[in-house]
Amino acid sequence: MSNSFAGRVFIGRLFISLGALNAFISVAMGAFAAHALKHSLAERYLSAIQTAADYQFYHALGLILIGILYQQNRDRLTALSGWFMLCGILFFSGSLYVLGLSGTKWLGMITPAGGLCLMIAWLILAFAHLRPDHHH
Repeated sequence: MSNSFAGRVFIGRLFISLGALNAFISVAMGAFAAHALKHSLAERYLSAIQTAADYQFYHALGLILIGILYQQNRDRLTALSGWFMLCGILFFSGSLYVLGLSGTKWLGMITPAGGLCLMIAWLILAFAHLRPDHHH
């Protein structure tokens, strides 16, 4: 097996693993907020954490999907969509987690950049699989 092929297989498995890890974190954070923080945080901060957990979970499933699609076709745009999705999770959900847990409001400026990364990820994925030269 060539190094290039092994590297490409690894990328697909990496996205699947990162998706599973992000799903775990989102469930843990959602449960932590709902149970441990329910009486100690203001509703707006609990809501921020819940929004972060929801979006992280949806996009964790997106990363798993991207990993599976990448393993099938090893397309560079599919991989690029995965990297944008990972960055989007980190910036969007990460900034909302920090905002919710610390009340640091200036981090709210990072959240839209994360949302933009998530939207770009989905657009790249759509484009990658609508191209006429896309290989299955």
